Amino acid sequence: MDWRMFAQKMASMARDLLAQESVSATLEGTTASAVELVEGCDAAGILVISRGKVRSYAPTEQLVVDSDRLQEELREGPCYDVARPDTSERVFRIPDFTQPSEQWPIYVPRARELGVGSMMGFLLYTEEEELGALNVYSRETGVFTDASETAGWLLASHAAVALATARNEAQMQEAIATRHTIGEAMGILMGRHHITEEQAFDILRRHSQATNTKLRDIARRVCETGSPVQ
Repeated sequence: MDWRMFAQKMASMARDLLAQESVSATLEGTTASAVELVEGCDAAGILVISRGKVRSYAPTEQLVVDSDRLQEELREGPCYDVARPDTSERVFRIPDFTQPSEQWPIYVPRARELGVGSMMGFLLYTEEEELGALNVYSRETGVFTDASETAGWLLASHAAVALATARNEAQMQEAIATRHTIGEAMGILMGRHHITEEQAFDILRRHSQATNTKLRDIARRVCETGSPVQ
């Protein structure tokens, strides 16, 4: 591993990730960098587990999606172990998928059938009922070394910061858009029914509670149809 060259590429990657305009672009930049920077990596992807459901983001190959779906199907695999609240493990490495695994006895042979030879994973973030991990794959066995793991961990650490920034920005933009929509809906109700701002908001709130619908969706309905009722 040429660590000087690696450091230069990491610096360039960090600038590129922070310059991305969306969460999806940040994730795609992360997985593309993994294939480029982690020695032995043939494919990479982001796996998110939310309320027991698995989602694959920015996979560089179909192999990644197939592995993620397999873990969801079996409810077994390294990412599920990392997600457990009683473990402090944040990095895992499976060096050889041709060998039996006591920890993942069903997942490993099934993943081998998909073409996986070895695998590493790095925790990106944890939130309430949600886990994000960067997974890197090789079709060959025994290719990931300690240097590969260090490189993957450094990449994941940088990516986690960029991802958090992108997620916060996306949430802020969504909040601004929601606020604007609610304000527009209140204005429509105030003008149509000659009521106060407080009364207009109360109408939106009551319909939201009565129908178990998000307030922003009720507001959007008012903007589109002039009424909070479908």
